[in-house]
Amino acid sequence: MSETYKTAQAETRTSHGSLDADAVRAAYRRWAGIYDAAFGAISAPARRAAVAAVNAAPGDAVLEVGVGTGLALPLYQRAKRITGIDLSAEMLDRAHARVRRQGLSHVEQLLELDAEDTGFEDGRFDIAVAMFVASVVPHPRALARELRRVVRPGGTILFVNHFAMESGPVAWIERAMAPASRALGWHPDFTIDRLLPPEEAQGLAVEKMRPLGLFRLVSLVNHRAD
Repeated sequence: MSETYKTAQAETRTSHGSLDADAVRAAYRRWAGIYDAAFGAISAPARRAAVAAVNAAPGDAVLEVGVGTGLALPLYQRAKRITGIDLSAEMLDRAHARVRRQGLSHVEQLLELDAEDTGFEDGRFDIAVAMFVASVVPHPRALARELRRVVRPGGTILFVNHFAMESGPVAWIERAMAPASRALGWHPDFTIDRLLPPEEAQGLAVEKMRPLGLFRLVSLVNHRAD
């Protein structure tokens, strides 16, 4: 386990409603069989936008974090070389089946790994994309740090996620749902500062996605120094 991951654990151990890895696994074990039907349609526009951003970014070595059942895999250009990771073995089983069924030869690896501590070497990827993951992992800032580490300097990092509304009826509903985080497997009241501290959020490109701005696409250039 890396020292960065240990630091992240210490930072968030007492945070309210934090999810641990076992809670995430349990939630997605329950969801795996119905995930595509329950979540696939509502998330499709944001997923397509994220993959379009990956396809337009320079470089071909792509890490998809939280690959799930592999809904995005057929959408990548065949020139991209995709490595997908997920914490849920049940979701990955469905992703492997999708790759075999559709002959997705550009998908090089599907691995059961912790997104906060992947074990990949520094700068291995040109692009990393985390779709609907930031509000799921136990320590979101550890996720962001890990992606900065495994993406080469000057590479592209993308997040698609639900970020809580600042005000209005939806914000009230999100706050009311927050105590159910463990059962849901994600944080309804998740805010962007839980992913990136203010000093790292400067210059972010943030785009609201359909439907209803429920998801946002956040993109940044990795300025990590070697």
